[in-house]
Amino acid sequence: MTELRTERLILRRWKDSDLEPWAAMNADPEVREHLGDVMTREQSDASVARFEEEFEARGYGWFAVEIQAAGTFIGFAGLDDVDEEMPLTGVEIGWRLTRTAWGHGYATEAARAVLAFGFDTLKLDEIVALTTAANHRSQAVMRRIGMTRDPAEDFLDPTVPAGPLQPNVVYRIKADGRAGVGG
Repeated sequence: MTELRTERLILRRWKDSDLEPWAAMNADPEVREHLGDVMTREQSDASVARFEEEFEARGYGWFAVEIQAAGTFIGFAGLDDVDEEMPLTGVEIGWRLTRTAWGHGYATEAARAVLAFGFDTLKLDEIVALTTAANHRSQAVMRRIGMTRDPAEDFLDPTVPAGPLQPNVVYRIKADGRAGVGG
């Protein structure tokens, strides 16, 4: 079973006990601000089933994230294949945390562990990150973990209607350019 540990966090496969807090996160409009509509409990549960299937098939995916000391589920972080509708390809890093976990450095800590896993274990050459142009918090994490943005790669997400979720930015990091990002 793949598990990543940092100073404060455990990134692990999903448990049934994660479903309720995950559903609560996905029903929170503030958490979903840059992602689209809130999700129903059924949609949220189905997403976890899909995460686990994809992890089994590929050997990577979205980890559940918990605080080690308390055993508290706080969200997810991991790697996924860039959706085929997007104007780029590759493996994407991402994270989503419950609001109570914001502002504590958990996203950066989890993302560093995921980068190390992607480069050291999976031997990826490059990892990308995508987010809405307005998602400044996630972009700050991307910069903190050593990713860089080329504005020429910014694009309009073809999977969402015109509006604030459509303009997206792209950040990248190469395996050979990741000094100091280990978990």
